[in-house]
Amino acid sequence: MNIIYLHHSTGGVIWKGTKPSLIMKAISKVSNRLANIVSPKPYLPQLFAEYNKDHSKNYLIKEMTFPKANPYGWNNYPYDYYNIWVKNAGDDPFLEEPTLEILTKEYQVIIFKHCFPVSNVQEDMDTADVNSSLKTISNYKLQYSALKDELHKYPDTKFILFTGAAQVKANITENEAKKAKEFFAWVTEEWDLPGDNIFLWDLYALETEGSLYLRDEYAVSPTDSHPNSDFARKSAKLLFSRIIDIIENEGNSTRLTGEKK
Repeated sequence: MNIIYLHHSTGGVIWKGTKPSLIMKAISKVSNRLANIVSPKPYLPQLFAEYNKDHSKNYLIKEMTFPKANPYGWNNYPYDYYNIWVKNAGDDPFLEEPTLEILTKEYQVIIFKHCFPVSNVQEDMDTADVNSSLKTISNYKLQYSALKDELHKYPDTKFILFTGAAQVKANITENEAKKAKEFFAWVTEEWDLPGDNIFLWDLYALETEGSLYLRDEYAVSPTDSHPNSDFARKSAKLLFSRIIDIIENEGNSTRLTGEKK
């Protein structure tokens, strides 16, 4: 089974099970290939390798920066998945980014997420617009609804979506954080349907534990909303458990966080 993990920075921290050092950040700016060579072996693939060995499985997981900084731009919010996978669907890449038509031919499980600025949710406008990149609840809902319809066209593929990453209190207004919490609650309670091919991993719940913000003890610092190494390793284990359960049990044996029921 081929699994693709689409991510940016927060997803990269969880993939590796540790926050990047200053040296690794500097190397990454020079060459991603060199960074991959000299960086410690990522933690999430290690968990799969151990599981494969112990259970005689062949689950192969790969990572992909999606979308890339160029030419599309470093944006992976609801509008961007809608833009690439729905609005510009087809057999050809859109601005060098793979569409679902391309990805589903190679991967049986597709994991995708948003970076933490997704939580900077603004006031709704007079009317919602599925084609707007403005971060509002009404726009997000239209884009998520369009995405769900599109993902359902590939019933043989399992899609795993992270709920949005939270931010530390210093980097977000209370109103934005309240709206983010409202939207992610809608995703888990209304948008997510039982029995289909779309599954959730509730990163937001793990990061906030019921509050509005990424807890300081889980963050790199009170002003940096990336997960720290301890939280990254804990999260990687829970994500791994959730992925395995989705593959083998339709996600019925774990909670949305990846914890056992």
